[in-house]
Amino acid sequence: MDINSNAEEEINALLAELWQRHLPSTRERLEALERAALAGSEQRLNEAERTEAQSMAHKLSGNLGMFGHQEAGIIAGEIEQLLKPQSEEATFCLLPLVKKLRQVLEPHL
Repeated sequence: MDINSNAEEEINALLAELWQRHLPSTRERLEALERAALAGSEQRLNEAERTEAQSMAHKLSGNLGMFGHQEAGIIAGEIEQLLKPQSEEATFCLLPLVKKLRQVLEPHL
């Protein structure tokens, strides 16, 4: 084994450990997005909930990409963008997108 292989293994082990430490907050953020998406689909998402969900999506987008979950990070970024403007169309698109995020992340939770 060369030095590069050892360094790569150490980095991968560290990332796996960090992912495990971030799992509880990742789950909480995903659940918050699911609640917001449901509220949006029922036209009862208020401004405070929208702002909180947008923040959760932003944090997920960054964290998921950092941990190698590129597709999930991209979806979270799309959710963040949907939550920026307050429009009915955006809130109706939210639920399917959050369900897709859950589906992509489920094997890693």
